[in-house]
Amino acid sequence: MTRRTLTFVLVAMIATGFVAGAIITSKMISVNAQTKPGYGAAALAGERVGQDVDGPYNVDPNWPKPITALPGHEKWTYGAVESVYAENPNRVFILERGEIPNLKRPEEVPYPSVGPSISFPVAQVPWRNASVGPVTAAGNPVWSGKLGVDARWEHCIVVVDANGNMIEDWTKWDKMLRRPHSVTMNPYDPEKHIWVVDDQGHAVYEFTHDGKELVKTLGTPYEPGEDDKHFNRPTFINWLPDGTMYVTDGYGNTRVVKFDKDGKYLMAWGTPSTPPDDTRPGTFHDVHGVVFDLPRHRVFVTDRSDHRIEIFDENGKFLDQWTTGKPSTPQFLYKGADGYIWIADGMTAKIIKFDMDGHLLYEWGSGGDWPGALWNVHGMSVDQEGNLYLAEVNNGRAEKFRPRAGANPALMVGKPVYSAWK
Repeated sequence: MTRRTLTFVLVAMIATGFVAGAIITSKMISVNAQTKPGYGAAALAGERVGQDVDGPYNVDPNWPKPITALPGHEKWTYGAVESVYAENPNRVFILERGEIPNLKRPEEVPYPSVGPSISFPVAQVPWRNASVGPVTAAGNPVWSGKLGVDARWEHCIVVVDANGNMIEDWTKWDKMLRRPHSVTMNPYDPEKHIWVVDDQGHAVYEFTHDGKELVKTLGTPYEPGEDDKHFNRPTFINWLPDGTMYVTDGYGNTRVVKFDKDGKYLMAWGTPSTPPDDTRPGTFHDVHGVVFDLPRHRVFVTDRSDHRIEIFDENGKFLDQWTTGKPSTPQFLYKGADGYIWIADGMTAKIIKFDMDGHLLYEWGSGGDWPGALWNVHGMSVDQEGNLYLAEVNNGRAEKFRPRAGANPALMVGKPVYSAWK
């Protein structure tokens, strides 16, 4: 074979390869574009490619605006964001544990003296835990920083609008709070008062709608205890339509406390469990979330460290339970008006849907710190437009997820109950 002939053959083979590759690529593009309407379990039914990384939502990467946008806070960012509550799309409460320095991710540095292939920060994983910071103005036992330099105890309660702009500043209450744990509203209250559970403060506070006045205090602030006038690190609160309240008392104690609409103590139930794997009815380790099932008059409670949800009647009689799986840590418990139970799971970084009898229906979420990723979700809320809000303790942020066009509405976290107001 002459050199000219060999060259011709090689060129022909290469050309044939390009043509074949183009044909294959064209077919692949065609295949990827195919859908089967109503088919499969994806958020967009029939979708051929992609994963439900953000479920049936798209994250808004520009919500909320950073604290660095505030005058005098150019070097600061959100601390551990414990809770979020959407009264409506233009009034969303964010509850955080102060501010921490706004640091950039450092360059990855090898540590051969420690061991081969050891480096910090590890690529592709979160490098900073916002939860390792101050708890109170008096200091956190596991934090040895200096307030004003390493952290600020400011902006524990802020309110932002639909575009993420800070529209209200509740800093007048910062000095009163010790470790604010949750913020919410009673859906049956026409005055729309704001409630804050402060676990290190051992108290539950009720504020007017505008936050100017403190209306009621449950518990004895700064005094832990286990009687009708004390909490030991309470966590969450929920209501019956008549105003009856259930408070999970929750980190120091292991009980659910029931009050009437005026805050009068009625009863409490719950005894300590013995982790791990203690599933005795009516025992708890971390009593965390609480919601009420109105049609069947049942109280749902998360026992976080025992990886389960327990169900009681209105007076604490045990009825049922189901596991959320090991090593699950059901952080937040939510029930929408559509009658389904959702949890935000800290360990698995999942948002999970159950029916009211504990059957798994859907889940989504990925661990990380990029926009839309999750790291220790501790609070969850939905507004009237179906936007989902998540509070992340470890990532130190609140996130807003908008419903994806064409997504299956059955896979979205249901809108909340609004009985007394819209």
